[in-house]
Amino acid sequence: MNPVTFDIIHVDTRTQARAGILHTPHGDVATPVFMPVGTQATVKTVSPAELEEVGASIILSNTYHLFLRPGPEVVAAVGGLHHFMGWSHPILTDSGGFQVFSLGHLRRLDEDGAIFKSHIDGQLHRFTPERAVEIQEKLGADLIMAFDECAPPQADFSYARTAMERTHRWAERCRASHSRSDQALFGIVQGGVYEDLRRLSARTLTSMDFPGYGIGGLAVGEPKELTWAMLEVVNDNLPPNKPRYLMGVGAPEDLLDGVARGVDMFDCVLPTRIARNGALFTKAGRLNIRNTSNTLDARPIEEDCRCYTCQHFSRAYLRHLFKAEEILGLRLMSIHNLYFLLDLMQRARQAIIQGSFTAFRTEFGAGYRASDPVVQAQNKARWLARIRGGPKHLNMQ
Repeated sequence: MNPVTFDIIHVDTRTQARAGILHTPHGDVATPVFMPVGTQATVKTVSPAELEEVGASIILSNTYHLFLRPGPEVVAAVGGLHHFMGWSHPILTDSGGFQVFSLGHLRRLDEDGAIFKSHIDGQLHRFTPERAVEIQEKLGADLIMAFDECAPPQADFSYARTAMERTHRWAERCRASHSRSDQALFGIVQGGVYEDLRRLSARTLTSMDFPGYGIGGLAVGEPKELTWAMLEVVNDNLPPNKPRYLMGVGAPEDLLDGVARGVDMFDCVLPTRIARNGALFTKAGRLNIRNTSNTLDARPIEEDCRCYTCQHFSRAYLRHLFKAEEILGLRLMSIHNLYFLLDLMQRARQAIIQGSFTAFRTEFGAGYRASDPVVQAQNKARWLARIRGGPKHLNMQ
C-alpha cells in the first residue's frame, strides 16, 4: 500500500483548480499548498515553531546540499531529517536533478548520471539515479523525487528530447532502486518548451504509475505565457487522481495561475530570498522596505495581516533593522512573506470549496501589481533573442 495517498475534495467548475488532502506518514496536507524551502535542513532565519505559526504544513529540503554537508549518513544516524531539524510534519526532498541544470559549470553529464564538483571545496562527486534515491532514503523525507535532467529553456528540440528520454530512463532506475515503504517516490515531467515532448513525457511517466508527479523545467527563464501553455499540456495528460507539483514557483500571481490550471503543490525560495533583500509581499505588490518613505511610517506592512510581524512592528522599525543589518529584520520580513503565501493558498482553497475561486483570483489580480510591464516585455525580448533561429517547434509569436 502506498504510504502517500491523495483525496480530491472539490473541483472548481470554471477552472481546473481543485482542493484536496495529501495523506503522508507525518500528517495530512491540505492542498493547494505552498512548501517553504529549507535547502540545508532549515528555512533561512525561521524556526520550526515559527513555520508552524505561519501555517506551514510541509517543507522542502535539498538532497544535493545535504549530501555535501552534513552528509546523509549523519542525518540518518541522528534519527532522520524530521528529528534532525526538529520538524514533525511532512517533508519533501528534491533529487539533486535541478543542480544538473543550475550548476552546469560544475558538472559533467552522461547516461549513467552526473559528476558534480562541489561548490564548497571543489571535490568531485558522482550522482546516479540509484545514488539519489539512496541519499533520500537515508534522509527519510515523506516524499522524494526521481533524479532527472532539466534542460535549459532555450534548448533546441533535439536537446530537450534527449534530456527528456534520459529522464524517463532514470525514472525507471529510481523506481527499481527505491526500497523504503514509508516514502513515496514522485516522477518528474520534462520536455522543455515543446508541446509534443511535454505530452509524451506526461504520458510516459503516467504509465509508470508514480503516486505523484513533479513538473520540472518550467519557470526557469521562459516567458510566462509559455510556462502556462506547457503546464496545461502536462496537466491534461496526467492522471486526475494524483497530486501535481509545479517545481520552483512561488510568486503570488503565479501560484494562483498554477492553481487555476490544476496544480496542487508548489515550492520556491522566493519569499525568504526577497525578504533578505528588503522586499515584502503586499496585496498591492512588492514593498521595498529600504525606501526612505518608510522611515517614519508607523503602519505595519499590511493593516489587515495577521502575521506576527504585522501585529507587532512598523515599517519604520523594519527599515531601521534592515539598514542596521540586524538579523531580526530579516527574520521578521521572512515571517511575513511566508505567511502571505501560505495564507493566500489557504484562502484559495476555501474559495475553491465555496465555488468562488474565479472571483477570488480576479479580485486578487485586480489589486496586485506583479512587476513593471516594461521589464516583463524586455525579459521576453531577451529570451526570444536567445532562441532566435531555433527549431520551428518553438513558436512564441
